Amino acid sequence: MKKTVLLFLVLLLHQLHATAQTTGIIQGVARDKNTQEALIDGIVRVVGTSFATRTDTDGNYRLEVPTGTYNVSFSIATYENITKYNISVTSGNAQIVNFETVPAETAIDEVVISNSNATRADATDMVTPLSVQRLTTEEIKSNPGGNYDVSKVVQSLPGVGGATGGAARNDIIIRGGAPNENVYYLDGIEIPVLNHFQTQGSSGGAQGIVNVSFIEELKLSSSAFDARYDNALASTFVIKQRQGNRSKFSGNARASLTETALTLEGPLGKKTDFLAAGRFSYLDLLFTLIDLPIRPRYQDYQLKTSTKLNEKTTLTFIGLGSIDRFNFGATRKASPENEYFRRSLPFINQWSYTTGVTLKRLIKKGYINLALSRNMFNNRLDQFEDARNDDEAYRNLKLQSQEIENKFRADVNKYVNGWKYSYGISGQYVKYNTDLYSKLSSAVLDSNGNTAIPATEIRFKSAIEFFKFGAFGQVSKTFFSDKLLVSAGIRSDINTFTQNGLNPLSTLSPRLSAAVHLTPKFELTGSVGIYYKIPTYTVLGYRDSSNQLVNKSVDYIRSTHYVFGGQFLPNEALRITLEGFYKEYSNYTVSLKNGISLANQGQEFGAVGNEAVQSSGKGRAIGFEVFIQQKMVKKIFYFVSYTYVRSKFSGLNGILLPSAWDNQHLLSGTLGYKFKKSWQLGLKYRLAGGVPYTPYNLAASQQAYPVTGNGVLDYSNPNSERLKTYSQLDLRIDKTWNFRKTSVIFFIDVQNILGTKQQGTPYYTFKRTEDNSGFVTTDGQPLKADGSNGIPVILKNESATVTPTLGVIFEF
Repeated sequence: MKKTVLLFLVLLLHQLHATAQTTGIIQGVARDKNTQEALIDGIVRVVGTSFATRTDTDGNYRLEVPTGTYNVSFSIATYENITKYNISVTSGNAQIVNFETVPAETAIDEVVISNSNATRADATDMVTPLSVQRLTTEEIKSNPGGNYDVSKVVQSLPGVGGATGGAARNDIIIRGGAPNENVYYLDGIEIPVLNHFQTQGSSGGAQGIVNVSFIEELKLSSSAFDARYDNALASTFVIKQRQGNRSKFSGNARASLTETALTLEGPLGKKTDFLAAGRFSYLDLLFTLIDLPIRPRYQDYQLKTSTKLNEKTTLTFIGLGSIDRFNFGATRKASPENEYFRRSLPFINQWSYTTGVTLKRLIKKGYINLALSRNMFNNRLDQFEDARNDDEAYRNLKLQSQEIENKFRADVNKYVNGWKYSYGISGQYVKYNTDLYSKLSSAVLDSNGNTAIPATEIRFKSAIEFFKFGAFGQVSKTFFSDKLLVSAGIRSDINTFTQNGLNPLSTLSPRLSAAVHLTPKFELTGSVGIYYKIPTYTVLGYRDSSNQLVNKSVDYIRSTHYVFGGQFLPNEALRITLEGFYKEYSNYTVSLKNGISLANQGQEFGAVGNEAVQSSGKGRAIGFEVFIQQKMVKKIFYFVSYTYVRSKFSGLNGILLPSAWDNQHLLSGTLGYKFKKSWQLGLKYRLAGGVPYTPYNLAASQQAYPVTGNGVLDYSNPNSERLKTYSQLDLRIDKTWNFRKTSVIFFIDVQNILGTKQQGTPYYTFKRTEDNSGFVTTDGQPLKADGSNGIPVILKNESATVTPTLGVIFEF
C-alpha cells in the first residue's frame, strides 16, 4: 500500500513539474493588407520577452513560448508596425495569429489591433471608414452568456438588439431594422442560414451554426457597406476563418450540459491543410429531465480545406450544414403554459447546407477572387389540432419548402499609387418551391348538421426559378498626408423574375464615406448611401387560389442611410466613439391581408411571407450610439455601449407606427479580469427597452383557437401595447490547466444569474380543467368547433429562468 501511495505521489509531482514547464505555439502569416502579398523577413516579437523570429519566404512564422498571455508585434521596413494584444497561449492547440498591415504612407491609425479580450483600438477601415466593429475568436469564446454562439455575442455591440423577451431566439436587430436585412459571408461565400430553427423569410433562430474554433475574425458593418455585398439593408457580417494547423494534427473536444462538439485540424500533404468539426446537441434529453414540453435537437458540421497551388494561387473549400428537429412531449406536471406550447406551436424539421470553393490569385499590385457556391434550405412544419399529432383528420398546418441558390462571384482588387479599388460581378440561379396547407377555422354546422359557414383553408403549391445578376465598383484613397480618407462605391442588381427586375437603373446603389483625422487622437466620420434588397422567396413564390403568382410586381426594398460620428483615442488602450444615424425605407412589402408591413413579422418560429403583398410600405429608423472600450491593461478590460433608436414602419394606411424592433434603449456592458494561475472571470449586463406588440382580436381569436391553437392579432391596433424593459446579467468563469502536449479548460457560463423576470408577448388560450385533460366550457359541453363555449384566457409570458452551462474543453 505504501509503495502504491509513494508511486502516486511521484507521478503527481512529475505531472506538476511538467505543468510548470509547459510551452505552446504561436504561428501565422504576415501579409500586405491591400495586395495580400506575403511580407518576407518581417520580425515577429513577443513583447516584453526575448522571443522573436522572422517570417519566411511565404510570410509564415512560428514561435514556441511558455504558456501564458502575451502581446505579439510585427514590424517590417516601410510598413506600419502592428501589435496584437492578449494572445492566450496553451499547450494544447497552436494559437494562430495572422498579421495584415499597410504601407506606412497609407495607414490611417489602423496599426493597433487587439486579440483575445479586446478589439482594435481603431476600427477604421480603408473601405468602410465608420460603423465597423470586430470580434476575434477569443472574444466570442469568453463572452459571458454567449455560450460559443456568434449571434448572441454580437448583441453586446453598439446598435445591435436581440430577440423579443430575452434569449430564446437569435434575432439580430441592427439599428431598428428587421432580422432579414442582414447578410452573412464566410470566407467570401454567402451563408443564408446562420441559425438553427430558422424562421423562413426572416433570419432568426435559436442557436448559431458557425463553429467558433474556425473563426479568426468577425467584422460587423452597420452602414457604409462595401459595394461587393448585395441584399444588405441593415448590416453585413463578414466572418474570416483561420487556416488549419499545417505543422501537425491537432484538435479540441468540448462537452457541456447541452451539447458536444469535436474539432480536428492538420495537414493534408505539403500544400493542403484542413479544419473539420461536428456538433451534437441533447437539449431534448435535458428538457425532458427538467420537465419542459419542448424537445429540440440539432447537429451541425463544418469543413474548410486550403491548398496552396503555387506561390500566387490558393484554392479554398468550405462546407457548412445543419439538421434540426423541434418536437413536443407531455410533461410529468401539466400546466397551462406547458399545454399551450404542446398544442399551439408547430413541429419543425429543417436541414440546410452551404458549400463553396474560392480561388485567390495574386496579380501585380493586387489579387483576383473567384467563388462558386451552392446553398439549400429545407423547411417542414407540421401542426395538429389540440396536439392530436399524426392524425391527418386534425391537421391544421403542413408546410414543405425548399430554397436553393447556385452562385458565382468574381472580383478584382488592386492597390496602385495609393488608390485602392475593386470591381466585380455576380450571378445566381435560384430555385424555390413550397407546398402549403393551412386551416384557419373549422366549418360551422347548423342544427341539422349542414354546413352553415365553410371551413377557412389555404392551399397552394408553387415552384419558381430565376436568375439574379449584380455588378459593383469600389474605390478609396487618402489625401493630405493621410489626414483624409474618402471611399466611394456603386452597385446595381437585376433579376429575371419581377416585372421591373431587369432595369439596372432602378437599383443603382451609390455610397460615399469619409474620415477626417483632425488630430492623431480624434477623427470625424460620415457616410451616405442607398441600398437595395430583393423581397424574400416566400413572398416571390406565393400563389393565390387561382394559382397565380400575385407578387411579381413587387420592387426591391430601398434603404437610404445617413451617418455621422466621431472617434476619440485618449491612448492606445482606450477607444470612445459616437455615431448618429438616420435610415429611410421605401418599397417595403406590406401584407394585403392585414395591412401590416412585413418588417414587423418574423419574431416567431416558422415562416414569414406566404401571402399577397405590395411594395408600398415606408419606414424610418433614427438614433445614436455611444461606445467606450478599454482594452485589456493590467489584466482587466471592459466595454460599454448605449444605443438610442426609434424604428417605425407604415402599412397600407401609410401611417408610421413603432415597429416590432422599436426597443428605444439598448445598453450593454462587459467586464473581464484575468487572475493568476489561468483563471478568468467575465460579467456582462444587458438592458433593452420593451418592444411594441399587437394585442389579440378577442372575437376572431375565440373562433380560430380550436383549430389553430393560437389567437388572432388585432391589426386594427398594431403595436399598441409594449413589453416591459428587459435586463439580464451573465457570468462566466474559465480555468485552464496546461500539460505537456494537451490542455484542459473548464468553464461555467450562467445566463440571467440574478433571476431577473423577462417578459414576452402574451399567449391566447382557453381555460383548461384542473388536470389539464380538456377545456372548461360555459355550458359544460365539449368545446364547439367555433369556440363559442370556450372561456378565453390571456396567459402571461414571463420567466425568471437562470440558465447555467457547465463544460470542459480538451485541447490536443
